[in-house]
Amino acid sequence: MSEQQTMSELKQQALVDINEANDERALQEVKVKYLGKKGSVSGLMKLMKDLPNEEKPAFGQKVNELRQTIQNELDERQQMLVKEKLNKQLAEETIDVSLPGRHIEIGSKHPLTRTIEEIEDLFLGLGYEIVNGYEVEQDHYNFEMLNLPKSHPARDMQDSFYITDEILLRTHTSPVQARTMESRHGQGPVKIICPGKVYRRDSDDATHSHQFTQIEGLVVDKTLK
Repeated sequence: MSEQQTMSELKQQALVDINEANDERALQEVKVKYLGKKGSVSGLMKLMKDLPNEEKPAFGQKVNELRQTIQNELDERQQMLVKEKLNKQLAEETIDVSLPGRHIEIGSKHPLTRTIEEIEDLFLGLGYEIVNGYEVEQDHYNFEMLNLPKSHPARDMQDSFYITDEILLRTHTSPVQARTMESRHGQGPVKIICPGKVYRRDSDDATHSHQFTQIEGLVVDKTLK
């Protein structure tokens, strides 16, 4: 079966599963099944390694288009389920028609969340893996494995949120890279991005915050060009 046939069948089955989801819990299970980190769409990226180099960009783009199509269908189904639930609730409750109605606003994703998801989709299309790490981190991984000795200014108590002498809120996402290289030593190429929240002892103002988001990337291989 060709990659195109595989994607086509996957799309059709996803649409069937979405339409058959009768509540939000079932719909969430469908989302995880297809769009989760170990889902069917992410699994398509494993096929990329067997493709000629000139076909990989187009294949990655098609996978991203499939991901977006499924996400759009999930969003539409979600809105429909919300409306159905509301209509059922209104039908079961006694309504005082002398009171003005209330418009129910349906929320949307935070701009930061949308931006992170767009970046993740881009790198997934390039064959990268999304790796998350601990926000509460060991000093060993946050500093020592990054060649930041005890005397380094970045380790000053005024710059970091320490919980104990050896535990702190991570100041960057670099510990994810350190842990990944450690756990995958000798296992072959590494190609990851690490999005996540980080923390520093900054005074909050218009341009600074004690908590912000970083995205770092790491590629390790013997034949990089």
